[in-house]
Amino acid sequence: MRKKRVLYISVSVIILLFIIDIIASFYFYHLAIARNQKDFLQGNEDLEVSAQALDEMLEGDWRDWVREQNFETWNMTSYDGLKLQGYYLPAKKETNKTVIFAHGYLGRGLDMGMFGQHYYEELGYNMFTADLRGHGESEGGYIGFGWHDRLDYVDWIHRVIEEQGEDAEIVLHGVSMGAATVLMASGEKLPNNVKAIVADSPYTSVYDMFAYQMDRMFHLPSFPLLPSTSAVTKVRAGYGLKEASAVEQVKKTDIPILFIHGSADTFVPTRMSEALYAQTNSDKELIIFDGAGHGEAFVTHKEDYIEKLHEFLHNRNL
Repeated sequence: MRKKRVLYISVSVIILLFIIDIIASFYFYHLAIARNQKDFLQGNEDLEVSAQALDEMLEGDWRDWVREQNFETWNMTSYDGLKLQGYYLPAKKETNKTVIFAHGYLGRGLDMGMFGQHYYEELGYNMFTADLRGHGESEGGYIGFGWHDRLDYVDWIHRVIEEQGEDAEIVLHGVSMGAATVLMASGEKLPNNVKAIVADSPYTSVYDMFAYQMDRMFHLPSFPLLPSTSAVTKVRAGYGLKEASAVEQVKKTDIPILFIHGSADTFVPTRMSEALYAQTNSDKELIIFDGAGHGEAFVTHKEDYIEKLHEFLHNRNL
């Protein structure tokens, strides 16, 4: 009788834990992946920026610059039927060089005007940027964290080539989730027109990123919550957290990559760029800016950032 009681209690506990795990998995999917208001990031110390970066981001003249430009609105239907929106700005002087930007988590395409202004005004590039699926004016009920977006960007790249011609030379430049997006795209069959990639503050994979944040933000172990959250994501959004891997993609690319990270980044740890750099088989460089937080090196170390960017592009005849 006692053995039966112990067995009954054990089975009941297992069932209860299983139910809790399933409920928690749907909760974390809704929290981080479903398209909705992400209040949980408000007050996140890892996303606090320096006063210098905050002034530039909120009050910098790049926002006025964006408003003053006559961006063409481009529309595209994705491979899975979503209506996506992008923004194209032809250079003042005709050129075959174009920068394609990818923005960060919860951002919009035109947020990349902070970087685009420099490419446009100082380097004379055409500029293209897009609202990733689940963001801005693009459709999508979930955030792809770069994985499905990588295929969208393959299509956007071909759209730019249609606009610019077969001699187009393209640089992909992404920040945070956008950096992971362009790295994930790098492992696809891209046209030879893509000459270089700049990845600022990328993560290695969605699973690694979630495991890091699960511990840092919620003080919870990744197992069993992440495998079950990944299963929910696979059903609801069509991808698993481990398959969404920038590391596996950079192993396959032959495109030169400049990795950029801040040493004080606690939202996406610097070691993720170091790991990506180590696994990249193509021509590569890694620049770590001392004291810079997540995605803020361009404003806290602007002169050095621009110098390294120019050097990287110049060495590839861009």
